[in-house]
Amino acid sequence: MLATAATTAYHAGMYLDALEFLDEERDAFRPFEALVDLTNEQLSVPVADAHGWSGRQLMGHLLSGQEVALAVATELAVNETSPAKERADADWDTRGGEVVNAEIDARWAALSMDNLRARFGTLPGQLRGYLTVVPESRWLKHGDHQRFFLTETTAHYEDHVDDLAAILAAAGR
Repeated sequence: MLATAATTAYHAGMYLDALEFLDEERDAFRPFEALVDLTNEQLSVPVADAHGWSGRQLMGHLLSGQEVALAVATELAVNETSPAKERADADWDTRGGEVVNAEIDARWAALSMDNLRARFGTLPGQLRGYLTVVPESRWLKHGDHQRFFLTETTAHYEDHVDDLAAILAAAGR
């Protein structure tokens, strides 16, 4: 059988079950939990080798992806489609990453450090919990939705591993 683009894309990120995806996501996020061990001062220092971001900004940036993924998972738990995903995709496509990311940065910067830390400690688990009740056919076995969840979680974390390393190094960790 010839591999077409459709079959290649389908098999590229196939998971056998939700637990496999969730374990991979959990393992990929675990290194970022080291950010909560930094002091508020260490989290506030911009780090040149992390695109000028502070640890606080990295926390907010990662949470923003998890937050939209949680909204989508909440909708997919009871519906076949997700208006939140459609809005997020359209916003990104229309206004672009620079504008969207700047707004995300400003929104998370407005939170107190305690609130940010609390969200960083709870939101990832909330997302994982919701994904356990979404029928696999609506996210894990649905090509577009699976790509979305990968993009907002595991792949997103992988994109920022070097930023994490730079922030931790700047803090002497």
